[in-house]
Amino acid sequence: MIDPDGYRPNVGIVLMHPDGRVFWARRVRRDGWQFPQGGMNSDETPVEAMYRELREETGLLPGHVDVLGVTPGWLRYRLPSRAIRRNDRLVCIGQKQVWFLLRFTGTDRDLRLDLSEKPEFDHWRWVDFWYPLEHVVNFKRGVYTRALQHLAPFARQVAGATAVPTISLESQRSRGRGGGARTGGGCAAPGRGPAAPRRFPVD
Repeated sequence: MIDPDGYRPNVGIVLMHPDGRVFWARRVRRDGWQFPQGGMNSDETPVEAMYRELREETGLLPGHVDVLGVTPGWLRYRLPSRAIRRNDRLVCIGQKQVWFLLRFTGTDRDLRLDLSEKPEFDHWRWVDFWYPLEHVVNFKRGVYTRALQHLAPFARQVAGATAVPTISLESQRSRGRGGGARTGGGCAAPGRGPAAPRRFPVD
């Protein structure tokens, strides 16, 4: 499903541990990490699509999460030109997304990456709330910034200001210009780096 402007409706999921860290996963057979996300079917509401994608990509059920917040309206990003399939009848130039902040109420054992026929991810870890802004692929950084800025107040109500500190947009831009992926400092809160990746079988 692609709208007249060439954007595919999509939902994004920020799954947050009660301590403020967020779920960060690696794409299968790629060295790219991101939040769970996926396209909406024509007969789905954003909430319905979110719960379906949550199950497909993380193995979680509605009972494993609480919805804390959602972005208003659509947040858009364009795909890089190399990723646009111009031979298709309907050309998709990017995604328009609704982002959900979910509090994780289960245990790590509930997270399963291998439940769908074509898993999206093969590794995952918990990272500090702002960490993804430095480490997501460049063309998604703007939409990640807008989504996390909107969702941060909801996260702060659960995890507190120490776990989800307030940072300025200029600070985020300067971090983005810093380039390479850093595993220490930066967006990470003091004293907490990302845990080692969790491995799951992917058949």
